[in-house]
Amino acid sequence: MIPAVTSERFLLLHALAVKGAASESALTDATGLAEESITGMVEQLLAEELVRRRKGRLGGLALLPAGRAMHSELLVADIGTDATAALGATYETFLPVNGRFKDLCTRWQLRGSEPNDHADAAYDSAVVTELASMHTQAVGFLGPAAAVVSRFARYPLRLGSALDRLLNGEIAAFTKPLTESYHDVWMELHQDLLTSLGRVRSGADEG
Repeated sequence: MIPAVTSERFLLLHALAVKGAASESALTDATGLAEESITGMVEQLLAEELVRRRKGRLGGLALLPAGRAMHSELLVADIGTDATAALGATYETFLPVNGRFKDLCTRWQLRGSEPNDHADAAYDSAVVTELASMHTQAVGFLGPAAAVVSRFARYPLRLGSALDRLLNGEIAAFTKPLTESYHDVWMELHQDLLTSLGRVRSGADEG
């Protein structure tokens, strides 16, 4: 099956729908588009009043109501009927791995009831080894999704980049928010699957 061709305009709107708000550099990471393309499209979307600039620590570009409406229209065309079944199967495979990932994040941040100070290299290495194993599983189940919706091919690359940083000693690359950490990208993947399938979080998502 040939994957759906995703327009650059949709990629930008979709990244904002998934992230909530994002800087131009974060949009470059999320979409893989060239920085010059992002800059030009952002100016156009601002002029069309589809997005706005939001200030504050969680600031950046965000969708306006007209932008959300346009995203919803384009999302239907981007997914298509055939892709929905493949994404649904990917989501069902994702859920148990998501539970495993949450457990790894907890063990990375805590040792028992105390914060992990990352002084025990052997402990941290064991958790990272488990993450690397889980990553291999995640790349496997994302293959069918990327085969029908090409933008999902971006997630294995971003997750792999975060894992490489972690393996090279960058502790923040596991769970630190707003750093393109493994956790950041994983949460975006989760939200993207839900958004693409038109679902909301349920008790199953918290497993």
